[in-house]
Amino acid sequence: MAEPIRILLQTTIASTEDDWSIFRFSLLQNYLKSIQDESGKPLFTVLSRDRSSDADGNDPILGTLDQSDFDELWLFALDTGDGLTDKDIAGINAFRKRGGGILTTRDHQDMGCSMCGLIDIGDVHYFNTKNPDPDDSRWSRDDPHTTYISWPNYHSGANGDYQKIIPVEPVHELLHNPNSPSGLIEFFPSHPHEGGIGVKPNNLNSQVIALGKSLVTHRNFNLIVATEHHTDTEKNRLGRAIATSSFHHFVDYNWDIEKGCPSFVDEPPGNGMKLEPRALEDIQAFVLNAALWLAR
Repeated sequence: MAEPIRILLQTTIASTEDDWSIFRFSLLQNYLKSIQDESGKPLFTVLSRDRSSDADGNDPILGTLDQSDFDELWLFALDTGDGLTDKDIAGINAFRKRGGGILTTRDHQDMGCSMCGLIDIGDVHYFNTKNPDPDDSRWSRDDPHTTYISWPNYHSGANGDYQKIIPVEPVHELLHNPNSPSGLIEFFPSHPHEGGIGVKPNNLNSQVIALGKSLVTHRNFNLIVATEHHTDTEKNRLGRAIATSSFHHFVDYNWDIEKGCPSFVDEPPGNGMKLEPRALEDIQAFVLNAALWLAR
């Protein structure tokens, strides 16, 4: 009998009641825990935690992640530069070098920029002051409503609503949903100010697999980047990686607005996810696809 795939869901911030701490990702955790194989055994075991610091300021799990028994890291980068230490980054990179799969996500402007030192991952996430989008025409606000947030901040819709995603041809296996009328994932939770991701021309191992569209400027933006296995100069076969433009694709509030949000969220929510059941089914299909794909 195959062992369950071991997944670590981790934020880069300390536990704080009035923030996007890991308890606000309970629907994601519960969904992953609910999935069973054909014999009724759990497909995944899941540990969820916020960042903590030892006496030297390092996270005791991330700093030694390569020595753990985890198969995957799902990293919700919610900091603005101080969420990962050098030792944390070294531990995550070593984990990937031993074949561990990683999903990373962030949000607007510089949120999550502590990831810049991660192999491949640091290259595909674009921020305002670090590793900006190579297309400087995107160095401007997309969302004009929340004026204290700067670029990248793509407005795909209200929290609680859904967006219609655009698959990039040929359609990647991560976007398949056999229960959808089209056979594909069509919807993702929306957010008023998603971050920036992309693939530079010299990156042969990563590809943009889905786009979103701004409801303000009607400009397309990159929604998901997938990075395949590849071998580095030290002959390590690196695990797969996925980057998405916003952690709001996975947080409770964007799956069900009745779960609530931190007090600093001031944009009015929508109710599209509640009115269109297929939207929740699609993001759950992506979660399952991602968890299986990263483990292979």
